[in-house]
Amino acid sequence: MGRILAGIAAFLLLITGATLMWRGNAHEPRVPPPPAPRFAATASVPTLKPIGQAPSADPLSKEEKRFARADKNDDGRITLAELVEPRRSAFAKLDVNQDGKLAFEEWAVKTIEKFEGADDDGNAALTPAEYATTAPKPKAKKAACACG
Repeated sequence: MGRILAGIAAFLLLITGATLMWRGNAHEPRVPPPPAPRFAATASVPTLKPIGQAPSADPLSKEEKRFARADKNDDGRITLAELVEPRRSAFAKLDVNQDGKLAFEEWAVKTIEKFEGADDDGNAALTPAEYATTAPKPKAKKAACACG
């Protein structure tokens, strides 16, 4: 008996829905009119100051700049002396006995001194805190522009 009553109720709902859809008055949604402009059109156009001359780009390529830095006497050629000279002072600092040859011990002396200076407790091993003191000091950054 319950199935029959459920079937009748479902049939009545179906008929009601079909009737409402058939009798529905579909209409297009109303779009509100566009808003009034905020600013009234002006008769005169404001004038802007002219923009100055843009700086010219550097015509030298990265490789040309590197070449110019190595060419110390600006003759358009790099000699072996020009290429080696900047490294000569660093070599002289490491060449302790000034014999013109760099032995392993002379080369390693800076590292050994740095290790011994960082080993505060003298146990011939560095803790993370001790090792952090050996980090090279950051170089001062150059300004990206010469604007101030």
